[in-house]
Amino acid sequence: MGKVRGFEIAKGWEDKGINIPVRKTKNAAAYDIEAAEDVVIPMYQPGMKPTLIPTGLKAYCGEDEWYMLANRSSGPKKGFTMANGIGIIDSDYYENETNDGHFMFQYYNFSDHDIEVKKGDAIGQLIFMKFLIADGDKAEGVRKGGFGSTDVK
Repeated sequence: MGKVRGFEIAKGWEDKGINIPVRKTKNAAAYDIEAAEDVVIPMYQPGMKPTLIPTGLKAYCGEDEWYMLANRSSGPKKGFTMANGIGIIDSDYYENETNDGHFMFQYYNFSDHDIEVKKGDAIGQLIFMKFLIADGDKAEGVRKGGFGSTDVK
């Protein structure tokens, strides 16, 4: 049996000591994801862009699957939250030509001080999911790149 779904180290991160994610309990729905390097999430200022936290990972799954990046319950308690609420990543993001499928988390910091994230800190969760298609769907597009590439016209 070939690969079904899982994680690999993204290109350029092979020698950085990246840990493959694990579920912490047998009934856990999500895999805990760690930061691949130290990052400071600055205190929010109006107009500021979110801070990207690299994971050094890419994930693969079936053509009828996707994976969700979600905040950990401890994130808001510490003052940071995902800028996009959740991340939805399609199966064809894996090994795309722009960034090899390296997924990252994007956060805003709503505390009253900068937040230091250390390499190896758990920064979010990843959940593999199936998806359904509506009647009459005729999508035939092909991904040409990485982050935000399906918006490119």
